[in-house]
Amino acid sequence: MAGRIRAEDILAVKERTSIEEVVREHVTLTRRGSALVGLCPFHDEKTGSFNVNPHNGFYHCYGCGVGGDVIKFVSDIEHLTFTEAVERLAGKVGVELRYEDGGGRREEAGGAGRRARLIEAHRVAQEFYAAYLLAAGDARAGRDFMRERGFDGAVAKRFGVGFAPRGGEELVRHLRSKGFTDDELVTGGLAGRGSRGLYDRFRGRLVWPIHDITGDTVGFGARRIFPDDRIEAKYLNTSETPIYKKSTVLYGLDAAKKAISSQRVAVVVEGYTDVMACHLAGVETAVASCGTAFGIDHIKVLRRIMRDEADLEPARVIFTFDGDAAGQAAAMKAFKEDQRWMSQSFVAVAPGGKDPCELRQSDGDPAVRELVEDAVPMFEFAVRTTVTRFDLDTAEGRVQAASAIAPILLGIRDAKLGMQYKGKAAGLIGFAPEELDPYLKEAKGRAGSAAAGRAAGERNSGDRGSGASGSGASGSGGGGSADPRHEGGDRHEVGEESLEPSDAELAASLPLPNLRDPVVQAERQLLQCLLQFPDVVDPLSLPLLEVGDFSAPAHQVVFSTVAGVGLPAPTMSAPAWHSALAEAAPLAIHPMLAELAVAPLPVLLDPTTGRPAARYVDSLVTRVREVALSRQIADTLGQLRRQDASPDSDPDRRRATAIRLQDLQRALAALRDRDDE
Repeated sequence: MAGRIRAEDILAVKERTSIEEVVREHVTLTRRGSALVGLCPFHDEKTGSFNVNPHNGFYHCYGCGVGGDVIKFVSDIEHLTFTEAVERLAGKVGVELRYEDGGGRREEAGGAGRRARLIEAHRVAQEFYAAYLLAAGDARAGRDFMRERGFDGAVAKRFGVGFAPRGGEELVRHLRSKGFTDDELVTGGLAGRGSRGLYDRFRGRLVWPIHDITGDTVGFGARRIFPDDRIEAKYLNTSETPIYKKSTVLYGLDAAKKAISSQRVAVVVEGYTDVMACHLAGVETAVASCGTAFGIDHIKVLRRIMRDEADLEPARVIFTFDGDAAGQAAAMKAFKEDQRWMSQSFVAVAPGGKDPCELRQSDGDPAVRELVEDAVPMFEFAVRTTVTRFDLDTAEGRVQAASAIAPILLGIRDAKLGMQYKGKAAGLIGFAPEELDPYLKEAKGRAGSAAAGRAAGERNSGDRGSGASGSGASGSGGGGSADPRHEGGDRHEVGEESLEPSDAELAASLPLPNLRDPVVQAERQLLQCLLQFPDVVDPLSLPLLEVGDFSAPAHQVVFSTVAGVGLPAPTMSAPAWHSALAEAAPLAIHPMLAELAVAPLPVLLDPTTGRPAARYVDSLVTRVREVALSRQIADTLGQLRRQDASPDSDPDRRRATAIRLQDLQRALAALRDRDDE
């Protein structure tokens, strides 16, 4: 048994890991001031609100509120536990983890987590398949298949293509010899379990490795080669496993992501060989779904990488489909999801209905590039495809066609472009453009009624669900940093009394700061400086401030945490200091810590150091303290006046109030004199 990972090892992982590099594997980031900004990977948005601060290793999304450190990011994006996320990062940066004795979950051989073990098993399996394709006699059929499609051994090696032996147990024996357990092979989808024991999942098939966006092999796609294969399906894919989710994985994305990001173009093809053909022809933005139709989650992945945002020039996504009926059906399905893109969608169909692989074989690499360059807008393709279903030589056919294309025309976001397509569509069915108006009006009415019905259903569902839980709005939200302290439950033992509020109680008592108040804005900026640039803060300034100087309760808790931990020593790393803050802070305040550690300051930073001027930070200290002293002076002066007006006033209390007023006034004068120096 192995317990929790040692705290110093967790800190070492944070210090050695670049949050910028980790996030860039999932999000395209652009610099804005001291922060990096992109589309949030945790919710669908059209304008980037996801901020990353590489200096202190935090991220925060202003759209959905998530935030935390690099471990929290990996945990959420990969759906891992805290421990699994640490293990995954440790494997990448070369930190050997040590576990405390007692408690915790059981680790597999070598102390690595389950995900790391499954990833390693797939890496070994890929090497085994690749070597078998190039050397084994019974893999000749696989080599012939590749050669017939214009792919030689060098291409097979580049894309990691391999061959699964026909025997049915060779891979199982190989992986067992490398120390992998039967449960790992079955869980990872590499083997099945039958009455006679384990057998290879893929047998006698050409095999493509499927990588996640980081380049790790997480599954395989296998093509039928032999006519006597008992499984008739042309392609078999790895089933859903802890590391493989087909709805989010795109074949070729690990190789294409840089080109997609820089060109802001994505080419979506239908198969593994099509991706290979496109990349070899110079279309390096090609990807394909794996064993499932291209869907909503795939769109979200590409949108983040393409920076498919409303305030940027439109990106381009190009779908290539076969010219047969199945290809047209797939194109129309893609069209139904077109409104999920801010980018311009196009469709490319080769003459004769060839796919990119066939086109490259017959006409060479230039033909593949021309196919992509000559793609037609998705709306035009959808209109033309829809119109062909009707007999336009009859009045009935023309009316039916007009009714069918009206919803398509309504879906065009650009009004000017919509007018152009309206004219084209009318011409296709033999109408004048204005003759389509009644059909457009009717389609708009149907769409409005459907939307109203959905809204009513959602309201009814919400009414039925309300009151079922007493959770209220007191939760702290999902944006806090992953914290191993609380994996085991509450902080207090059963029966232990504590005067400290629970995290839920504290969250309920901390209203969101009113950022329209200029004083609260100054408090926030000061806390941002403390958390992001503690080395710019004058150590002598911190003792001038008190918790009560902050008017927003949440700001009071944050400052109390910083004051309690103290500013970091010159030799202390940013991750170490922020880990100390997270350890000291209530969980309810973690989301705000993450936000303040990332939020850009409303001032220009020094272009050389990337830091704000020390005078700016000092002015914030003075501003917050000055407002607090002025507030206390006003309160004390009011108290003194009430005492003077009361016939029963205690002289000693009145004298103490007067002395306090003088002390506050002297402190305010000294603060202003300090600021003038």
